[in-house]
Amino acid sequence: MPFETLFTAVATAKGGRRGHSQTSDGSVSVDLGSPKNGAMEPGKTTPEHLFAAGYAACFGSALEAVAKKQGVDAAEAEVTVEASLGKVEDGYALAVKISGRIPGQDQAAMQALLEAAHQGCPYSKATRGNIDVTVSAA
Repeated sequence: MPFETLFTAVATAKGGRRGHSQTSDGSVSVDLGSPKNGAMEPGKTTPEHLFAAGYAACFGSALEAVAKKQGVDAAEAEVTVEASLGKVEDGYALAVKISGRIPGQDQAAMQALLEAAHQGCPYSKATRGNIDVTVSAA
């Protein structure tokens, strides 16, 4: 299937994990840091924070789309993404935990909607088979 570009985001980072990252349009401009003793330096973020925020937003849109197809109102749905950086045998890797909640839906219905969203979300497609991703109803 050919790829039809709908939008392209451009970001540049200088200084790696302790530098600065900014989008070409200026909508995102962040100083980066690394946690020390479990705490972040004030005013700094990590690539994992940025990844989690983007994944949560994208997954939320996918969840709304699959819910709408099934006649479920997911306008008040909440998606939380935990993006973890960890050590593996050959260096470092990411792992993701996604939890979602849709008011008025029982656990089984929410889980089914979340699994369907996971199949269509572009972030989920990009990470599938590359990192551990778990999806659960909150």
